Amino acid sequence: MPARKLFLTAVAVCFLACVKQVPATPTRTGPPRALQLLADTLERETSQILQKREDVEIDTRDFERTPHVVATGETPLLRLEGARARLYGDAAGKEGFSVDNLILLEVLDEKGHVLNRGAVGFTDMVRVGKEQVDSVGPMSFSFEPGVVDITSLLPESAPFKVRATALDYSGVGRVSNVFLLLESPTKGSEDDLRGQ
Repeated sequence: MPARKLFLTAVAVCFLACVKQVPATPTRTGPPRALQLLADTLERETSQILQKREDVEIDTRDFERTPHVVATGETPLLRLEGARARLYGDAAGKEGFSVDNLILLEVLDEKGHVLNRGAVGFTDMVRVGKEQVDSVGPMSFSFEPGVVDITSLLPESAPFKVRATALDYSGVGRVSNVFLLLESPTKGSEDDLRGQ
């Protein structure tokens, strides 16, 4: 009997030693981390905005299909760490934001390669090359605080940057302040429960 127990103990120790230990994904805690994506830009007529985003095409019959660049911004290298990533008009997460016509969001890896894209704003179909870009959030010029959640665009564990380009293709172009807030899961779940 003691020999059998010794054998089973040895098997258990061997099994535990052979099992690959996967480190837990770190989870963001504490207050939200706020990063400014775009700064408030005065309204200008589209024809006065000279820079264009030549690789982007807007599927529209009535207006110019190549959009003009209103403003750009990019975060430093980040990790999601289990957080929710939402857009706001201020660093405190209390204000909404606005754009005419849209914000093209591009998620980049640490070498600058595009991993994912999303479009936020009032726009018809957006293409970058042959790729159709999905809309994130409602089709609108104005957005309530935190209504645009871009978590699904971001890698869960790999480092990334978010590049934002405010684009316009008709009339006037403008964008308000836009902040990306990385919010801990506990804050997000409390907010979700509060609305029920």
